[in-house]
Amino acid sequence: MSAPAIDELVDRWEAAWSGRDPAAFHAVCAPDVHYEDPVCGEPLDGPGAVAAHAAKLWTLFPDVRVERTGERLTDGRYVAAPCKVLGTHRGELAELPASGRFLVAHVVCYCELDAERRALWRIRSFFDAYDSAVQLGVLPARGTLSERAMLMLRGFGLRSRA
Repeated sequence: MSAPAIDELVDRWEAAWSGRDPAAFHAVCAPDVHYEDPVCGEPLDGPGAVAAHAAKLWTLFPDVRVERTGERLTDGRYVAAPCKVLGTHRGELAELPASGRFLVAHVVCYCELDAERRALWRIRSFFDAYDSAVQLGVLPARGTLSERAMLMLRGFGLRSRA
């Protein structure tokens, strides 16, 4: 695939996450797409599963949007696409009540392309899930007394100074 065609495909991928239309994933993903990110319980297979995962994001962040943050790197078969996810945590899902906090998560989507079908075939999205949890107030910031207390409770203890 040419670089402009890849850019257009990734633009539509990002728009699918922002657009709240589950059908948009069917238009950009191969029927046998495989998707993973840090908050997936397990890898997702098929555009319907990716759309259901996105629907959870739309529930938690009704105003969510995905924005491109830099140049995409590609060799024609693979593409690394930096972007950011922005939104206000206003929705509830399972045991996570709405915090009202604004989240900015920088993401890199690493995708294998299906050139024949002009679609995304294998996608892994990488982002700092711990930092996202800190922004939402779920976990303490790194290097704080609260973080040390949490680590002690988890059994990591304090280092002895001999």
